[in-house]
Amino acid sequence: MDIRGNNIVVNYDDKIVLKGVSLEVNKGEIVTVIGPNGSGKSTLIKAICRSIKIGDGEIILDGKSIDNIPTKEIAKKLAVLPQVKSVSNDLLVESLASYGRFPHLGFGKRLSKADRDIVEWAMEKTGTLALRDRNIMTLSGGERQRAWIAMALAQKTDILVLDEPTTYLDISYQMEVLELVKELNETLGISIVMVLHDLNQAIRYSDRIYVLKDGEVFDHGDPCEVINRDLLKDVFNIQADIYEDLKNECPYIIPNKIER
Repeated sequence: MDIRGNNIVVNYDDKIVLKGVSLEVNKGEIVTVIGPNGSGKSTLIKAICRSIKIGDGEIILDGKSIDNIPTKEIAKKLAVLPQVKSVSNDLLVESLASYGRFPHLGFGKRLSKADRDIVEWAMEKTGTLALRDRNIMTLSGGERQRAWIAMALAQKTDILVLDEPTTYLDISYQMEVLELVKELNETLGISIVMVLHDLNQAIRYSDRIYVLKDGEVFDHGDPCEVINRDLLKDVFNIQADIYEDLKNECPYIIPNKIER
């Protein structure tokens, strides 16, 4: 299953936030959107998930216009973890994970044994089984993010969309979350679309990247081919040295000067 955005335009209060942005995510890929603050990254993620209305263009999910797919059916194909998440203060991890089955339930139906087995599987895959009876608010940042991913995984979708999944996490938890995302991609074939701020993480964990600037796609493709000194200067206003990370076989950026 793939998802495509064709010439997406989004307006906020007469301001054009996305100016004809196109994006393609093929089956089994990890695609990351990067760019400076205000470039339209989160807006693009919200647009392709139909969380906001687009002014022009189209979103194609599994060969169909997303406008012609019922919301419940979208949730069976595409799971979303937004940047800002809110739940009841007394919610347990297992209860949160079980929310992922809601798109598959009929009206007034309870979880079946098959549903509960899927929730169990999702918690096992995300390493949250031991946390099942814990209050979500008592977890560390990394544990909490894994619990949310368990919920998304329980939806049993082919596409997972994450808006800044590492924001506010310590570096060890950032790596924990991204390694989990990579594992789910490699072992289950789930297509991943995510927004990241850390350029080195985007390079390391992505098959392809899209670089946004001022609501437009500045460049896209293989991170090893896209990331260069000129792009870092033109998009992020920095001068940087780029080295080869021999262990991970990808470039590694060390910023050394602000360029205005």
